[in-house]
Amino acid sequence: MFRRRPLLRHPHALAFLLAILLGISAPTEVVAAPTPSPGIPISHGGYLLEQNGRLLAAYQPDTPFVPASIWKLATALHALTLLGPDFRFETRCYYGPDQTLYVQGGGDPMLVSEEVALIASRLRATGVREVAAIVLDDSAFHLPGPADGAGDSLNPYDVANSALAVNFNTIDLTRDNRGGVQSAEAQTPTLPLMLRLGETLPPGTHRINISQNQEQIWQYTGELLGEELRGQGITVHGPIRPGRVPSQLAPICRHLSTKGLPEIIGAMLRYSNNFIANQLFLTCGAKRFGYPATWDKGREALTQFLEGRLQLEPLSFNVEEGSGLSRRNRITPRAMLTVLHAFRPYSDLLVHKEGVLVKSGTLNGVYCYAGYFPGPQGLDPFVLMLNQPDNRRDRLLRYLESLHRGR
Repeated sequence: MFRRRPLLRHPHALAFLLAILLGISAPTEVVAAPTPSPGIPISHGGYLLEQNGRLLAAYQPDTPFVPASIWKLATALHALTLLGPDFRFETRCYYGPDQTLYVQGGGDPMLVSEEVALIASRLRATGVREVAAIVLDDSAFHLPGPADGAGDSLNPYDVANSALAVNFNTIDLTRDNRGGVQSAEAQTPTLPLMLRLGETLPPGTHRINISQNQEQIWQYTGELLGEELRGQGITVHGPIRPGRVPSQLAPICRHLSTKGLPEIIGAMLRYSNNFIANQLFLTCGAKRFGYPATWDKGREALTQFLEGRLQLEPLSFNVEEGSGLSRRNRITPRAMLTVLHAFRPYSDLLVHKEGVLVKSGTLNGVYCYAGYFPGPQGLDPFVLMLNQPDNRRDRLLRYLESLHRGR
């Protein structure tokens, strides 16, 4: 049984009460700096800034806030620590005596068309010449529903997670003024599913999230693989269906992603990709507690990492999922600063914003930044978290930068 941590709804009062009941020392409070200036009102938020290892500015450092996508820094650090920078996702293929091809997903978030083409090439090299059926095995993940905070829209940021998904469970297609439909990507062939989905769309380019329809996920994956196999001269016919790999079969192809973990995390942070973040979150849970991956295993693994490896106070954070979509995620500025200390060796994976290394986090009423100011003695971490209607984070960032520069 995996534990579910309490949600910290009223941070100071609840933390103090739980500290008494559980015998845990309450987080040490520093003297809070005043609101930066009358021009930058903070109704609910906090920040921390260090310089050369010394606390330079602090406001509400021990209040847990909703972090939005700066939470991805914790997920990234956990993955780099647990899985290791050399980790690569694996997709396995099996071939039955009845010429059935089984494809077993390993949760690769970057299983894009180019990777599928490589799989087809390697299957050709193993001697496969005919495929009578394609069976897709996504049993490595057991997910009764999407991540908390994800919507049920067809927007790409609401893409659901799965152990076997190609092109982020999204389809890019174009429809011309005459009703012709084709793939919008040179690397992806035009597939029957695209023709069907494009029938009712207006002219233009469309990116479609298919993750709310499991049948379409299987069809898309199987059709893409089938077309790449045909491109290798392999005859493909018969059905595409879900199923499990028979226990007596041995893999004929173990495809390791061409993308290493740092490259995957760099893309996740650069584009704030929720799908990649939760693929990593789930994979870490499975690595720690065994497959199949579940949301509970992911929560427990990240919780243990933050409490054990980073020595964060149990009341200073709450884990719900790995991307920052959930408003149940919570972390204090002080705890996030600890994450930044540990993330410093990987700081080059962050985006440069006007000379600052930074990760942003945005939800409705949530505006956060976390990152580093470059200094003469190295990188100085900062965190600013606003959970309020007014987005003042850019002005607050400039204020912290002016303090860092001594102006």
